[in-house]
Amino acid sequence: MLPLSDAPARLQALSERARAELALMAYPSRGWVRPPETPLKPVYDVLIVGAGQSGLATGLALKRDGVTNVVLIDQSPAGWEGPWETYARMQTLRTPKFSVGLEGGIPALSAFAWFEARYGAEAWLKIERVPRTDWMDYLRWFRQVVDLPIRNETTVGALEPVGDGLIAVPLASAAGKETVFARQVVLATGFEGCGTWRIPQHIADAVPASACSHSNVPIDLVALAGKRIGILGHGASAFDTAGAVLRSGAKSVDICYRRRDIPQINPHRQLEYAGLLKHFAELPPALRWEVAHFFDSRDQPPTQLSYDTATAFSNCRVHAAAPWDEVRYEEKGGSGVVHVRTPAESFEFDYIICATGIGIDLTARPELANVARRALTWAEAYTPPPELEHPVLGQYPFLGPHYELKAKSADCEAWISRIYTYNFCGYVSMGSHSTSVSAHKHSIPRMVRGITSRLLSEQLGSIMPGFHAYTETELTLRQPPNPVEQSA
Repeated sequence: MLPLSDAPARLQALSERARAELALMAYPSRGWVRPPETPLKPVYDVLIVGAGQSGLATGLALKRDGVTNVVLIDQSPAGWEGPWETYARMQTLRTPKFSVGLEGGIPALSAFAWFEARYGAEAWLKIERVPRTDWMDYLRWFRQVVDLPIRNETTVGALEPVGDGLIAVPLASAAGKETVFARQVVLATGFEGCGTWRIPQHIADAVPASACSHSNVPIDLVALAGKRIGILGHGASAFDTAGAVLRSGAKSVDICYRRRDIPQINPHRQLEYAGLLKHFAELPPALRWEVAHFFDSRDQPPTQLSYDTATAFSNCRVHAAAPWDEVRYEEKGGSGVVHVRTPAESFEFDYIICATGIGIDLTARPELANVARRALTWAEAYTPPPELEHPVLGQYPFLGPHYELKAKSADCEAWISRIYTYNFCGYVSMGSHSTSVSAHKHSIPRMVRGITSRLLSEQLGSIMPGFHAYTETELTLRQPPNPVEQSA
């Protein structure tokens, strides 16, 4: 699609309308959070790690609730936050185009309004899902309109407690290293926020990085032109990557997976109703565990578009019931060959890509180095019946009702609970969709309510003095009232 010829003017008008709607819906807008009494500087009321879609939505929601002493930190350059133009390769988003929540109920901030301003109303009617690169452009526009304080190209080190109710946050950028302080920290760090992209160990041990990659990292696709590519996995990432590699001129792509059939039904759509999205965290632990177990054993299918795109290439072959039982690497003719054996046949690849998801490992996250072994896990909080045992699900942190971590022991609960993991850490506690665009409408208010509740609880002593000190005159009398005659 090509933008309308007057798209810049239309988007400028939309920006002005969005700001007007934000102002119209701002009451009560005054800041109310009292700064803590501490010599440490600078101290933020909330520090958000990640300035992608979840970080932006959180920052906007806090700003509208009068919490303005906030900063967002992102390791990417400005306008490149998130996966959309770094390693994501889908042609469109997976979520339906009418998903709402990021805009916080402000119509002019919605993806629909932006898309219509750029392409016209008819274009919106023709699409089923928003194209991936358009989504990134929308987020860039959204960031500019909502005007949040963001520090890009900055990494976050290990969080640790300091003083009374504060968390030290080490930062590193091209300008050097420093430590800032926060009363509460939100980790809006996406899928990889709970660990690291997982390459099966027998593959990682056998194949050098020069011939092997995970699907969810940047890959030089041009360098794979003319090469034989093997992909392990059957999900959306596998087929999205296959399509991208084939469009870049790969000689062939073989997609292998262990299941006998690719899932064709997406049970995740059944999650998407207000009752469950809004109240999943309130379900009994046993039911939340059962839901997570159900979805872990019933994968999502790839999107129809990603499947059709990849399999339309005559040099794309799909192999069911084909786990990579044996993998070895051989230097051959100045280059390397990856030998793969499955139960049915053997392959030779020039390069392999593992679309094998995330490995749950909080110790792999630099910001959680001091937290990982102190945070309560599901394995420590809940014992499932034997038929629902699942060691991997047990590794997820057991979160409080507002996405806050809970501590294993009382001596560190006070600071651990100030960290909100608004990322894939909430898979079991909050539901598998809780931090995606399809759930922002309900999950962002839930987390922000927890943050503001805690901020208010820390200044209870100022509430009554504030009432007594309030002296703003609201009524001016035209004449004094008649004096009341006192009885003799």
